[in-house]
Amino acid sequence: MGVVILDGSTVRDFVGNEEVFSRSVNEKFTALDLNGDGVLSRAELRRALETFRLFESHFGEDSVTPPAEIAALYDSIFDQFDLDQSGSVDRDEFRSEMRRIMLAIADGLGSSPIQIAVEDDGHSFLKMAADLEAEKIAGATGGK
Repeated sequence: MGVVILDGSTVRDFVGNEEVFSRSVNEKFTALDLNGDGVLSRAELRRALETFRLFESHFGEDSVTPPAEIAALYDSIFDQFDLDQSGSVDRDEFRSEMRRIMLAIADGLGSSPIQIAVEDDGHSFLKMAADLEAEKIAGATGGK
């Protein structure tokens, strides 16, 4: 776990750097495509979403969310990614939705920097955004 400081422009610059953003999304997509068929099934995307641990606690106390409610939430999220409603999410759909999500995060952050804890597993888009900004700053200052 690491801590980064970022704002909306950090995230927006990351999304705007097509080479870095596409590479990052492709790596994440490949990691999620467990059976290697080139698309994400409901089960593969759900497995990824479950790692976010959305239902573990409620204001510091464990709560029980009805399974039907959890399934409906995951189905709704999958439907947002499955733009052509084919029943699977291809790489382009995944990239498009991740771009939309990241830009929504950027809008939410605005210009006020925040400090955020991120996983150091190499798969956090926010960590990648902060790293890209750090590289730019280091390059501009000659690495000093």
